[in-house]
Amino acid sequence: MRAMILAAGRGERMGSLTDSTPKPLLRIGENYLIEHVISNLVQANIREIIINVAYRGAQIKAVLGNGERYGVSIIYSEEKERLETGGGIFQALPLLGEQPFLVMSSDIITDYPLEKLPPIPPNLAHLVLVDNPSYHQQGDFGLFGSNVDVRATPSLTFANIGIYQPALFARCQPGYFRMGEVLLPAINNGQVTGEHYRGTWYNIGTRQDLEEINAAYVE
Repeated sequence: MRAMILAAGRGERMGSLTDSTPKPLLRIGENYLIEHVISNLVQANIREIIINVAYRGAQIKAVLGNGERYGVSIIYSEEKERLETGGGIFQALPLLGEQPFLVMSSDIITDYPLEKLPPIPPNLAHLVLVDNPSYHQQGDFGLFGSNVDVRATPSLTFANIGIYQPALFARCQPGYFRMGEVLLPAINNGQVTGEHYRGTWYNIGTRQDLEEINAAYVE
């Protein structure tokens, strides 16, 4: 299986921390944020990685290189304009191949066992959901059995870990679009499964998040 790490964003909520440093290269402990995600993938024996880059992408490429020192192969999908998550994945489809692929954000810290994800989702996608963090109490989706459902309760938060069939993007066009534009119709058609993960998961969205997680690492 190939994996895509989303690393194109500006990280505006980080304030001045990302003025000269791309968010994926902020540090948690001794390692860069994105290195934690690469480590997750290596532990699951996923070694073919596509990374989309835009804001200060040259810095990310200079640090990570071709992935050899991590024991992986890295190919970059360079975005010349803002594409958002959906558009970024769509642009990278030729690099991701014809089989289902994993997508993760570069700004999450988790101990989720990626090797337990279904290598082939039963339908068009399989999402990992987590308990709602304090900043997102309304959640995103719920689960009705194994199906993701926008009406099911309790509502949970999408963990930015998902496996997608290329067919999920069959009707998409190049350019800017959000993942919700392809996921919601598939969810409403009963074509997206999911699971509730109760282990460690942090989304590093703000300077405060970064400071709190780093403090935990020191402890």
